[in-house]
Amino acid sequence: MAPGGNRGWLLRLVIAFSFAQGAVSMARPAVSYRALALGADERAIGVIAGVYALLPLFAAVPLGRRTDHGRCAPLLPVGVVLISGGCAMSGLADTLWAMAVWSGVMGLGHLCFVIGAQSLVARQSAPHEQDRNFGHFTIGASLGQLVGPIAAGALIGGRDMAGTSALALVVAGAGGAVALTSLWRIESRTTAKSREEQGGRVAVRRILRARGVPAGIFISLAVLSATDILTAYLPVVGEHRGIAPSVIGLLLSLRAAATIACRLVLTPLLRLLGRTTLLTVTCLLAALLCAGIALPVPVWALALMLAVLGFCLGVGQPLSMTTVVQAAPEGARSTALALRLTGNRLGQVAAPASAGLVAGVAGAAAPFLMLAALLLLSAGVAVRTPKRPGGPGTDTTERPKRPGLRRTSEI
Repeated sequence: MAPGGNRGWLLRLVIAFSFAQGAVSMARPAVSYRALALGADERAIGVIAGVYALLPLFAAVPLGRRTDHGRCAPLLPVGVVLISGGCAMSGLADTLWAMAVWSGVMGLGHLCFVIGAQSLVARQSAPHEQDRNFGHFTIGASLGQLVGPIAAGALIGGRDMAGTSALALVVAGAGGAVALTSLWRIESRTTAKSREEQGGRVAVRRILRARGVPAGIFISLAVLSATDILTAYLPVVGEHRGIAPSVIGLLLSLRAAATIACRLVLTPLLRLLGRTTLLTVTCLLAALLCAGIALPVPVWALALMLAVLGFCLGVGQPLSMTTVVQAAPEGARSTALALRLTGNRLGQVAAPASAGLVAGVAGAAAPFLMLAALLLLSAGVAVRTPKRPGGPGTDTTERPKRPGLRRTSEI
């Protein structure tokens, strides 16, 4: 299937991603509530949230190598199986260490799915379609982040917090398995295409030295860390401020709905502001809003801040994917995306662990001040990201290559 052709594969991928991400987004707050019910403190919550990213931290680059060399066929269904199993077994576990282990399995499954899916989008999209297609692809994640917390909040509550959170985790596992129904035709097409694209390995050092790759990795790390800590620590803030789990679920879903809205209008925003300005402004606003969440504001103000924050956080992920793909050397795009995911997982290990330490010393709202500092730094990085040669919002599909220059390093 030629890049830019039939987009039925993209719709099926968005549907599958919605169910897979919905399971994870339902499970993450449920894991926090179940851990609290089993006696965990803020530090333990941070450790469990960090273990989610620990296995993927070491697995991302080898999996990216496999997708660059035409061996990506099993990644999507294997990812779904690991996500579903990790969710369900987290609900059945009755110790904190067991919950941490199954949280790691869930994270490994999510990594497998995302590497396979991102490689598919990069491979099947023409260069001028990548911002749009990555934006549409990440709508699947936002849909899952919208529905998952609402479902978790509807199931969790009452006196038996341990039992209701366990039920939410088992339901999340069952819901995630539905993603398998959308994957098979996608996989067969991907395998046939990727075998034609096999080539020699590109050194990781060369990928990381490509102009635009480090910036894309760092911005992605900061934005995902913000989303991850919001999901893990908003329930803790809610417990301290007397906000019911159902309301916390609605607040998290409001954030996800705003992210969907952002990605639906991403193309006109790019035309209006350009990539660099859009990344810089949204990272800066997100930093200010994260700092605002640390304040003891009423629920309505918290909802307003989360809505604007969700819109701002919707920009970073799809644009960082395109930045990394177009900056990476030919034949190493999946590995470059895997390095981006490695950065994400490094952030997901370090940020919750740091957040747990900060929360244990300075209170449950303090991690949001830490996020504000990280996003402020990412805004500074975004200012220095390379621009497209034709100006903001222009596409480079038909632009001829200059001798001695790679077009992929121009954004």
